[in-house]
Amino acid sequence: MINSAQCRAARGLLKWTQNDLARESEISNVTIRNFESEKTVPQKGTLVVLEMTFEKAGVEFISENGAGPGVRLKK
Repeated sequence: MINSAQCRAARGLLKWTQNDLARESEISNVTIRNFESEKTVPQKGTLVVLEMTFEKAGVEFISENGAGPGVRLKK
């Protein structure tokens, strides 16, 4: 599952606003804002949808492999 920092970083790589992510994922802007500000943790299904939305747009999530989780754009 992605974390809030990965969500912010993925949006940055894509140059998406929170509104862009809300539109693309069909998840409310409030849910995204609260997740990114670490006020709440969305349900597992919501996190899956966010991750899939980013992956469809070309983001690759890097798992925690000793150096910490991250994101990058696919080649």
